[in-house]
Amino acid sequence: MDALDAAYDRPAWHGPNLRGSVRQVDARQAAWRPAEGQHNVWEITLHAAYWKYVVWRKITGEKRGGFPRQGSDWYVRPVPELSEREAARAWREDVALLDTTHRQLRDAIAALTEKDLQRTAFGKMTLAELISGIALHDVYHAGQIQTLKQLYRKASR
Repeated sequence: MDALDAAYDRPAWHGPNLRGSVRQVDARQAAWRPAEGQHNVWEITLHAAYWKYVVWRKITGEKRGGFPRQGSDWYVRPVPELSEREAARAWREDVALLDTTHRQLRDAIAALTEKDLQRTAFGKMTLAELISGIALHDVYHAGQIQTLKQLYRKASR
């Protein structure tokens, strides 16, 4: 659980965690793309929330279809027809969704026994390996977001 917490929202030696990477990012910055066809901070944030949901489903045995956004994995954001004000609200809601799915996942992990952690959950992967993987997923995407923020600052000069 320590690695999951450090990857998401606790101080860690590796630098910014996922939640810290999106802190103080506004909707305009979250929607900025370095080039056509590249993901933006917003899409990466929602992708991370989706995969936390997937791991939660694997742990709890819940059926597919409960993620509160239409689609799966990568979501195009912002939705083109949104006004600037609506986009700002939608960005805040998607960051809140990331927080909610993380707490939900964390609660499910806390309820697992040592025996549960050895259960096969995703192909040949155990729940313990899957949980380790979602922590690494957070760190990976935190790094991407940090890079996008630097590129945005340079492009905005």
